[in-house]
Amino acid sequence: MIDEVHLRHLTVDEALLKLDKYLHDAFVAGLHQVRVVHGKGTGTLRRVVRERLAEHSLVKSYRLGGYGEGGAGVTIVELI
Repeated sequence: MIDEVHLRHLTVDEALLKLDKYLHDAFVAGLHQVRVVHGKGTGTLRRVVRERLAEHSLVKSYRLGGYGEGGAGVTIVELI
C-alpha cells in the first residue's frame, strides 16, 4: 500500500470521503505513518483535513509537513 493519499483538486466532500477510506485502508494494511497531500492553495482543504484528523478514531497525531516533506501542502499523520 502507498503511504500517501493525494487530495488536491478535489471538492471538500470528495476529499473527506477519500481521506476516510484511505485512513481505514492504511490502518488495515499496518501502516503507522502516512502523508496526506492537500496542497497549499487557499488552505480550505488543509483546514478541513486537519479538522477531520482531530476527531478520527484511527489517528494518534498529525502535524504539518516539514522541510523536505512538502511543507504546508502536506500533513503527516501517525496512526494508532
